[in-house]
Amino acid sequence: MTEQPLLDVTDLRVLIGGRHILHGVGLDVAGHGVTALLGRNGAGKTTTVRGILGLVPRSGSVRLDGEETVALPTHALVRRGIGYAPEDRGVFAGLTVAENLRLAERRGAGEPAYALVHELFPELKQRARQLAGTLSGGQQQMVAIGRTLLNTNRLIIADEPTKGLAPKVVTEVAQVLERAAEAVPVLLVEQNLAVVRRLAAHCVVLADGRTAHRGPADELLGDAEAARRLLGVGHGPLTPHTAEADS
Repeated sequence: MTEQPLLDVTDLRVLIGGRHILHGVGLDVAGHGVTALLGRNGAGKTTTVRGILGLVPRSGSVRLDGEETVALPTHALVRRGIGYAPEDRGVFAGLTVAENLRLAERRGAGEPAYALVHELFPELKQRARQLAGTLSGGQQQMVAIGRTLLNTNRLIIADEPTKGLAPKVVTEVAQVLERAAEAVPVLLVEQNLAVVRRLAAHCVVLADGRTAHRGPADELLGDAEAARRLLGVGHGPLTPHTAEADS
C-alpha cells in the first residue's frame, strides 16, 4: 500500500501463560475498503485481533491513524472509533435485541445510526423485543454487526462473521459488510474464500503467529499454489475452525 494506512501494526507480540502466541506480527489496513486477515487453524488470527484491541497482554506497535495506541486500554480504543464484532458474536442472551443495541451506544459519538442498522437488518427492528438468546446464529450475527454500525467508527474489525451460517445468510452478511466498507474500513477475519474474493482488496496471511504474506487479495487467491502453501487450499472455503484452535 502506498497510502498512509489507517491501522499500522508492527512487531505485535503476545505472551499468555508463559506461552508465546504471536512472534512479531505486522499488518496494515488501508483507509478504505476491506483488508482480510487469513491463515490456517491456530495461526493466531483471533489473538492478533485481540492484541490490536488490547484484550490480551501485548507489546510492539499499534498505530491508529498515526497515533500509537499499544499502551491504551480497550475502552480507550473503542472511544477512538474501533468497532468490534467478535467471533462468538458476544450478544447478551438475557437482554432483548433493542437492549443489546442500546448498550452499544457510545456517549458523545453523535446520534446513533438506528435508521442505517434497521435498513440493513430489518429483522432487528421487527424483533426488537425478542431476547437475543432466542435468535438464530445469523440473527445474532446481525446484532453483532449492527452494534458496530450504530456509532460513527473509523475502523470495523469483524472476526469470522460468516462462521456457522447458512449460505443464504452468509450472502446477506457479505452484502452488509460490503456496504459498510463503502463508508468505514474493515479488517475482516474470514475462512470463506468466496467472501474474501468478493470483499477484500488486500490480505494478510499469518502462519505460526507470524506474518507470512501481505499483498493484494486477488493475487493470492488467483495463485492456486500460493493459496495451497499459505492456506492449505486451492479454491473454495477453508476448513472450519474452532476458537480454541485459533489461539
